Amino acid sequence: MKPDPKPVKAPSSATVQSARTTAIQIVFGFLAVMPLLALALDEPFYLTLFGRVMVYAIAALSLDLILGYGGMVSFGHAAFLGVGAYTVGILSFHGIESAFLQWPAALLFSALAAVLIGYVSLRTSGVYFIMITLAFAQMFFYFFTSLEVYGGDDGLTIWKLSSFGGLISLDDNLTLYYVIFTALGGCLYLSHRLVNSHFGRVLQGIKSNETRMRAIGYPTMRYKLLAFTISGTMCGLAGVLLANQSEFVAPSYLAWHRSGELIVMVLLGGMGTLFGPVMGAIAFMLLAHFLADLTIYWPVIFGPFLIAVVLFGRGGLHGLIGRMGGKGG
Repeated sequence: MKPDPKPVKAPSSATVQSARTTAIQIVFGFLAVMPLLALALDEPFYLTLFGRVMVYAIAALSLDLILGYGGMVSFGHAAFLGVGAYTVGILSFHGIESAFLQWPAALLFSALAAVLIGYVSLRTSGVYFIMITLAFAQMFFYFFTSLEVYGGDDGLTIWKLSSFGGLISLDDNLTLYYVIFTALGGCLYLSHRLVNSHFGRVLQGIKSNETRMRAIGYPTMRYKLLAFTISGTMCGLAGVLLANQSEFVAPSYLAWHRSGELIVMVLLGGMGTLFGPVMGAIAFMLLAHFLADLTIYWPVIFGPFLIAVVLFGRGGLHGLIGRMGGKGG
């Protein structure tokens, strides 16, 4: 008789978590020292590239709060990115350059937009929710396109960046980079505290079985609306940073394909993992940049890669790192 095959030992959760923690440390360590590498290689362009990568990482992280933890598939999340960016651009156009006025105003308007969109769209679910969020985003897109005084379809150039009253200067690319880096770290910390709080556990319960959560007494609509508002406000912060980093705002920030890109970043990195969307944003932005240098048909190359990750990489890049770490352990 042949001996029974030995059972394959599954990697321990501690080993998997250790691999993911190591990956997070490597990514954050690289982002922290990247400006030094860019200056050493005399390639200041990479400051701009990785600054934009981190901006979109914040936007993807904000979407993951409602998509990965709340099960709300918003196809209009870029609306909040545009509201935050346009608030900075419009106030700057009228001579209001103080960041202590611009940034709170941008966050407030992003939050109000999220309350409006969430209050209406959260009364539906499934494909109806997706279509209503998309419809709202398109309404905002055409609204800003119609504002001819602020550039209309051509966009609006920001001649003076947000001012912190001499404390720091965003005109310096290195300073702006580390402001974005700090904002990303802060958003990750706040998101971690949020999803591991009682509120976060209730939100995940609603995603799993909203009917049961409602039956035991939780006002699920309030929880989802609050999560949607927090998510929209965080995405508005990404818009503020994008406006300063690009020195330009345009209706294209609110376009439906921008929302689609944010969803792709979340799926690529791993839904409901916090750091997964950050890795997804890094992978998406860098692949798009370098593939675009090779051919204008870069989506033809990127598409099959994304499909392979979704089909075979359960949990996206975050899950793949965990499995590789488990095998290595």
